[in-house]
Parts: sequence; structure tokens; C-alpha cells
Amino acid sequence: MASNSEPANEGLRPSPSLGAPSPRERGEAENIVIVGAGIIGICAAAYLAEAGRSVMLIDRTGICEETSSGNAAAFAFSDVLPLAQKGMIRQLPKWLADPLGPLAIPPGYLPKLLPWLIRFWRAGSPRNYEASLAAQASLMKLAEAEWMGLMERSGTRKMLREDGSLELYESEAEFSASLPGWSARGRFGIAFRHVAGGELAELQPGLSPRFVKGTFVPGWKTVADPKLLGKAVWGHAEAHGAKFVQGDVGLVMRSKDQVVVQLRGGRTIMAQHLVVAAGAWSHLLARQLGERIPLETERGYNTTLPRTAFVVKRQLIFSGHGFVITPLDTGLRVGGAVELAGLRRPPNFARSRAMLEKAKQFLPGLDPSGGREWMGFRPSLPDSLPVIGRSQAADNMVYAFGHGHLGLTQAAATGRLIRDLVVGQSPAIDLAPFSPQRF
Repeated sequence: MASNSEPANEGLRPSPSLGAPSPRERGEAENIVIVGAGIIGICAAAYLAEAGRSVMLIDRTGICEETSSGNAAAFAFSDVLPLAQKGMIRQLPKWLADPLGPLAIPPGYLPKLLPWLIRFWRAGSPRNYEASLAAQASLMKLAEAEWMGLMERSGTRKMLREDGSLELYESEAEFSASLPGWSARGRFGIAFRHVAGGELAELQPGLSPRFVKGTFVPGWKTVADPKLLGKAVWGHAEAHGAKFVQGDVGLVMRSKDQVVVQLRGGRTIMAQHLVVAAGAWSHLLARQLGERIPLETERGYNTTLPRTAFVVKRQLIFSGHGFVITPLDTGLRVGGAVELAGLRRPPNFARSRAMLEKAKQFLPGLDPSGGREWMGFRPSLPDSLPVIGRSQAADNMVYAFGHGHLGLTQAAATGRLIRDLVVGQSPAIDLAPFSPQRF
């Protein structure tokens, strides 16, 4: 919660390189308030602070402490296919028949979810699919360039792993079904090669013989640990003058040409600009501003094992089972899958244990002991594209949320685009496909 010992409109210190008076010294509101200290909010803060803006980042728990702390650690720049792929909707009945499979929807939540599922189904039409694919590819291209630059500036390049990824198939039929997706990636210049036999075994020794083929993506990258990366990027933002306030935002609203941000602890903050980057809770704040954005919550699960559990050379992707295994500096992370169940239901860690049981079959010799279970909330929109753009309520309110599985991957690009919007520059890419008003 927010500390009530601080003045309600305490200002931010300026970037040391600017030497300008702070907003408090000028008697003005905070320049920019960002709600949400996950990786999207952190990167937005870093870009705006680098631009010399006064930035306050607000979160109820801390820097990179919630969903962004426990993801699969991938820079998945080649993952351009929308979730609503052609024909994917036909697999839903089979997946839903297995409560611990790749996709689960509690029966009691289905009526609430139905409007989102209808939008998801429509997003899979050929015309919508192609438009989403092109938009996602443009954002991914920007994301890779921006992350490489931000890592250099923040001194975090040493946390980058460039080992590629290996997607695995248990049958020729499963492999054949993947080919249209790889063809679509190839149209956007994404490099990959299909492997089998000795090359497959070399890319991942100790793999179960049940996997007959794989696809190696050399450009796929991972990070040493997503939580540690987020905290390090925040350190860079903080060095440029950004400030963190712990508090639970209960209300946002316009007041003339400013924004009122009220914390549940009683503190009120005035801002000249607002950035909503609160992940799966963002649509609740957008609703206060008069916008209904169809955000749904994909609950993801994982178990992080000790590093000694198994020697995994690169991220392994078991697409038929909806999960991945990632080697981190801090352990071996086994996780993924999707549970569409909202924000309020208690975690179902049987899903974590089901993935771990499969991992033992896929990597004979894996030691499953000593694991740490986790669940996080992925903010997802039906067309698999995030919301990046201005609120219809006012030009000085912008949204940055709904990245689904790709928050870490697209965070630096989103930070760059938010900076462009706030400082009045032309965005680096066309933002029309990401408009909050597209629904």
C-alpha cells in the first residue's frame, strides 16, 4: 500500500544530466505516472527517463514482483503467429476435455468468457489472421532492435542467451501440421531449420525417443532470469531519475488538463500524463475512463527446479502439450499452458504438476524434486495483439497492455512506442492495429 507519510503531490527529481528544477520545485503536477511495475511499465519508465522526463512508477507490490517475474524468459521474436491460427478453434473441444491439458476453462467461468471466445474465433478468419500476423511481425522486428539497444544502454547484455530454441514433435502428423505456420514465419524472414535423428539428439542430448522431429530457430533468445532482468532495467531507469512508489491504484480520472491518480491508502497524485501498464488489471482502469477493452486473463503455471535437475541446452518447446522448458541462471523452469479463469479463482497447481510429470517423460533422468511452483496472470486480447495507444478519454492518457505470452519479448518496443506518444514524436511503426478503439 502507499505510504501516507509522504506529501500527496511529492515531485520527482530530474535526470541528473538535465539540471532542471523538479515538478515539486515548479509547483506543478508529476510529469508522468505509470501504473504497473511489470516489464512493460519498467521499459516505458526507462525510455521516458532516458528522454529526460520525470517519471513515477506505481505498483502494489514492487518492481517486477508479479507476472513478469515468473515467465518463461524468452525473447520470442519469431513467435509472430496469432493464437487464433487458422483451424485452431477446432482443437478447443479436444483440449477442453482434458482439465490439465494445454487449455482449461472452468465450467463456471465459461458464460463470462463466451463473448471473448467469440471475438477470438472471429480473429481466426483469413482476413483478420493475415492482418494480425503482419502487425505482430512489425512489432517483433522493432522489439528485437529496441531490446538490443536497451540492453547495451542498461548494461544488461550479459544476461542475454543466444542459444536458439528447439520445438519438438511426437509424430509425422504433428510435424506436418506445423508446416503452414513455419511457412508464414518464413515470409517475414524468420530463419529456422527442421531437424531429425542425430542432429536432433545433438541439439538436446537425453531427449526421449518419442520425439521424431524438431524445428530449430537460431534467432530465438532467452534471458538469464526475467525477474533479475526487470530489476536491472529498472536500476537503469532509476539512475536517470525515475522514482518508484508502492501503492494500490484505486481510481484514475481527468481533472481539467491533468490526471488524478488516487491510491487506496489515501494518497492522491496529480500527473500531466498517465500510462496504464497494469497487465491483467489494466482493463479495470480503462473502464474508469469510459473504455471497455475485452481483456481476458490467461493464467500460466510453472515449476522452477534446481539447475542440477537436468542439462537443458536451450529452450525446449512442446507445442502439442502447451509448455516449454527453459534453462535459467536460477534454475530450470517448466511451465506454460493456458487456463482462462479470470483474476479471482484460486490457483490450480495440479496444472504445474501435470506439466512436470510430462517433463519427466520427455527428459528421462530429470530430477523433479526441490521445485518451486508459481502462477501468473497473462493479459490477453482476442486478436493476440496488445493495446498500445491513446485513451479516448484524453490525449495525455495512454495504454500499454494485453501482450499475452509476449510481454517480455515486446516490452522494449512498447517502451519505445509509449515514449514516442508521450513526447509527441511519430511512432516507430503504424499503431493502428494496436489501437485501444479497434474493438
